[in-house]
Amino acid sequence: MLAALGFCTIGGFLLLTMTKRVSVLVALVLLPVVAALVSGHAGEIGPMALEGLTQVAPTGIMIAFAVLYFSLMIDAGLFEPLIRAILKAAKGDPVRIAVGTAVLTICVALDGDGASTFLITVSALLPVYRRLGMSRLVLAGIVCLGAGLMNLVPWGGPTARAAAALKLDTSDIITPLLPALGVGIAWVLLAAYLIGRRERRRLGGLEPAERAEAQEREPVGDGPGTPRVAASPHPALMAFNLLLTLTLLVLLVLETMPLPVLFVLAFVIALLVNHPRWEDQQALLEKHSRSVVLVTAMIFAAGVFTGILSGTGMIGEMAEAMVGVIPDGLGGHLPVLVAVTSMPLSLVFTPDAYYFGILPVLAGTAGAFGTDSAEIARAAVLGQMTTGFPLSPLTAATFILVGMTGVQLGEHQRFIFRWAFGTTLVMTAAALATGALPL
Repeated sequence: MLAALGFCTIGGFLLLTMTKRVSVLVALVLLPVVAALVSGHAGEIGPMALEGLTQVAPTGIMIAFAVLYFSLMIDAGLFEPLIRAILKAAKGDPVRIAVGTAVLTICVALDGDGASTFLITVSALLPVYRRLGMSRLVLAGIVCLGAGLMNLVPWGGPTARAAAALKLDTSDIITPLLPALGVGIAWVLLAAYLIGRRERRRLGGLEPAERAEAQEREPVGDGPGTPRVAASPHPALMAFNLLLTLTLLVLLVLETMPLPVLFVLAFVIALLVNHPRWEDQQALLEKHSRSVVLVTAMIFAAGVFTGILSGTGMIGEMAEAMVGVIPDGLGGHLPVLVAVTSMPLSLVFTPDAYYFGILPVLAGTAGAFGTDSAEIARAAVLGQMTTGFPLSPLTAATFILVGMTGVQLGEHQRFIFRWAFGTTLVMTAAALATGALPL
């Protein structure tokens, strides 16, 4: 009963949002509440939702102040030299911009934190896309591919969870997968190239230089990454903003403080230095308040969604149901089955539910057929909350990506799902070819 209700809830969410019947915010809150009422947990809705909100609160705080910080820096013209350099190097070619987006995302994502990857890459590149008239879906999609792939790093959440759940060293999981990871990087770059070519054809009417010039003159609405022609700041102020931003990025990587605290402190310092007058500070907060509210509201709504699904026991029951439907005849091919299904299941299970609930049972089942648990772990990390996490409604980081780029979650999923799933399939084939997974 609970498992079926859980699958219906998630399936209904995907259907409603991808067909644009209701907003993501409404679906994230209303559907789990209805499911809780149907399952007889009406009296527990409050505590379960509050538990979910508590879990995402740090992320919500971080994104609120991160949006404010990067919006301030964009207004101050900090990224303008980078934008001009990228445009000059790419020569206005959407293909080069797309491939450059993939390269930058892969490099930034080495820290293993999806949220900071999205904040940094989108803040730097969205003005470039707007300047050239490129689709924000392309930006969100390519960043999704690069960040999802690099979430395989040993210090990333999925690999750490898999190692902890099966009592393995991360090297047992990742080292045999390094050739597959290399193939995955090549695939992401190829995908970015192909997506860029399609975007070039879509834009096709104007010459690149003319399109860039037209976009630079065109007024657009407010929001993170909106290109603006800012007054040239004092060189000393530019130097301060650059130093502060680089310091912030280093501290984020080193994790010297909790990420929300770092962004709160950095924003307050930047606001005081760049806008010392009270009136200017209030004007900046009012200017970007809409963007902050939209993004943080999505994150807190996602907290209600996961809190209720977890609290009612639906996710646990769904995990048991998934394991129970595996036929005995497929036991010897379980690693391949796990690898192929790992990415789509990111839309259904939270990382904790999958790695601590499903994975140990799968590993035990595979062990009965003589399959090493490390092979099951390798198969799982090829897609579960790696290539799949930037599409999943069950992770707050997804809403950072779609919120920063200003795209709808359903459109984002429809646009990039097949490319992300392709990453998993390509790496699975490479893992089979190199012996990281058994044939």
